[in-house]
Amino acid sequence: MNILTITTLYPNEKQFRHGVFIETRLRHLVETGEIKAKVIAPVPWFPFNSSRFKQYAVYADVPKVEQRHGIDIYHPRFLVIPKIGMLLAPFFMAITVYLQIKKIQKQQTVDLIDAHYFYPDGVAIALVNKVLKIPFIISARGTDINLIPEFYLPRKMILWAAEQASASVTVCKALKDSMVQMGAEEKKIHVYRNGVDLELFKLLDKTECREKYKLHNKTLVSVGHLIERKGHHLIIEAMALLPDYQLLIVGGGEEEEALKSLVNKRSLNEQVKFLGEKKQNELTEIYNAADAMILASSREGWANVLLESMACGTPVVATDIWGTPEVVQNSDAGVLVKRTSESIAEGVKQLFNNYPTRIKTRKYAEQFSWDSTTQGLLKLFLKQKQ
Repeated sequence: MNILTITTLYPNEKQFRHGVFIETRLRHLVETGEIKAKVIAPVPWFPFNSSRFKQYAVYADVPKVEQRHGIDIYHPRFLVIPKIGMLLAPFFMAITVYLQIKKIQKQQTVDLIDAHYFYPDGVAIALVNKVLKIPFIISARGTDINLIPEFYLPRKMILWAAEQASASVTVCKALKDSMVQMGAEEKKIHVYRNGVDLELFKLLDKTECREKYKLHNKTLVSVGHLIERKGHHLIIEAMALLPDYQLLIVGGGEEEEALKSLVNKRSLNEQVKFLGEKKQNELTEIYNAADAMILASSREGWANVLLESMACGTPVVATDIWGTPEVVQNSDAGVLVKRTSESIAEGVKQLFNNYPTRIKTRKYAEQFSWDSTTQGLLKLFLKQKQ
């Protein structure tokens, strides 16, 4: 079966952590031998690669074509207009995606489109399908359902795209419930959670990992884009209430300078260290070096970093939102807290008062392998070809 995975959330050589969970899901499907795949990962058009343009400069440097793990990936450009871009993005993306699909169809048939992120990606695919008539499935990922539908027109377009799709997939039950409340057809929505790569994220020698990062106190780690939604600022504030702990922050983003200023303001320079963006194998070492992973997001569909940390034997403290309670279900996994710095600090203390063994936390993570999700998705995909 030939599928096209289409999404703006896919890693590339300049953004290697970007949407890595989508790549991992696709790799497992390809490894079954039942699926052959290509990827169209559109990138906003921007003409300058000067560092002063920050994120936009990164877009300019993304290659037009690349290959990762044996999968061909195309990065056609689409127009994004500031301020009004949110409403027009699906239409500009649809034009770009249509042209790229037509090129691919000259080489092979396309049996199914595997779209990720409902807006603008899923809406763009629904528009393209009006012409190409290729079955398509849209996977909801988080903010496309728990944030964007707050806007009237995008909400209407998301529901229209869900109606046009052969099926929808959500990564947690909370997102499915939200879609049903919005008015989407329940029987067309399937829940297939993300898994964790248990071979990549594994137990390492903790002492060696701690020595590499020169860690001495009890260590917390926060992993994710440095944006408000991820709540790094709340974790930093919590550190003022946790003087015997140190914090590693992994990631990059628009809030980096503001977060560093907050660390200076709170006189936490000795406790908090910024590590920048890290590759997957480096993250494995960091998770092993840490004693707990903290996630203070305001919105999450299915937070992969939680399972990555657990697979390395490191329990978590996470905000009790959306799909996270489906990930953190007992004390071997960690503790759920409210989204305040005080609650985060209390959650850390609670975790360390009843700290699970590394083996128990790893064992908990092992129930979230990719196997069941891969088989369920494979069955759903093959059904569309019949």
